[in-house]
Amino acid sequence: MRRQRVVAALLAAPLGALLLGAPPAHADPDPKLTVSDVQLSKTAVSVAGLDVAKVDVTVKAGYNSDDPRDEGKILTVYLDRTAGTGGKYINDMASVPLKRTAGTLKNGTWTGVLNVSSAANGTFKVTSVSDELYGDLGGGMPDEPTPFDGPSIAVTGTHIPKVTSVQTPKIVPVGKPFSVKWTVTDTATGKPYGGRVPFWVGVDSVCVENGQRSTTLVSTDAAGNYTRTYPADDQDAVLCGHVRTEPYSFAYQAFFPRRVGVVTAVPAKSSAKVGTNVPVNGQVTGEAYSCTVNLQRLKGATQWRTVNSGRVRYSGRYTLTATPAYKGKIYYRAQLPVGCGGHVESVSKTFVITGL
Repeated sequence: MRRQRVVAALLAAPLGALLLGAPPAHADPDPKLTVSDVQLSKTAVSVAGLDVAKVDVTVKAGYNSDDPRDEGKILTVYLDRTAGTGGKYINDMASVPLKRTAGTLKNGTWTGVLNVSSAANGTFKVTSVSDELYGDLGGGMPDEPTPFDGPSIAVTGTHIPKVTSVQTPKIVPVGKPFSVKWTVTDTATGKPYGGRVPFWVGVDSVCVENGQRSTTLVSTDAAGNYTRTYPADDQDAVLCGHVRTEPYSFAYQAFFPRRVGVVTAVPAKSSAKVGTNVPVNGQVTGEAYSCTVNLQRLKGATQWRTVNSGRVRYSGRYTLTATPAYKGKIYYRAQLPVGCGGHVESVSKTFVITGL
């Protein structure tokens, strides 16, 4: 059931947005938090390749609480892109968790750093402050960040890293293991950086939940490659690979493995009067929750025409409706089209319903 929930989330939102781990807009700002000032130690930085520029962050704020457990309250500063283009999907940044270094909880100063990557090339502006960790989905519904009109920083980013992958085999048969070669290259040269690159890999829910704190740290070789073998069970999961700095990824890729789904289809009746609805029950082997399945009718000698569609349920089963349009043998099949959750096109065996 866990993977089915992950698949549902992926179908409901862009994969890149989910991977960024940005705080969801599902709750109001914490009424206890007030922010009076946010300062960045630099207004402009230059950063190349895998390097990270560190910018000091200072927040003057108050948290209206007498609970001793809040004495260690951390703050996170969020910045949104206002100009420029950088690495794919890098449209926001977050500071590391800021700790209170002066004053009191109700009137204090929080300090820490903002790690700026080359993929941030462009201009970013402080837009909000939160008392939640970046991408933290644990402990119940997080609060929306507290809006704050803060300073901007201009980033000159060059030699931005790029993550690509090659799956072997190109299409994974049901029940078989497979491998993925992840590669980190310089977008400016198309070549590796010439050394081992710290790299994070993840499978399933860690790729779309709770930022990237649960992914596994590995290392590429000097050519920028890291190859991992995945068991058969992982062909149903989203896979991800990242280059990151605390607390966000700045070069990554995520995808469902290209795979074959075995489709079955059985009509409730082998014959029916013209115009009568006949349920067609079937199942898809391999994770396909919420994927569309088409009922297709043979037209002529080779042309298949979609006449009905339905969705795959949590169980992997689905139900379609065949309605014989004329008397005689009518040839049908169920089709799982390409594209949903990494599936390639798969079809059931052809079956016949005779119109009476």
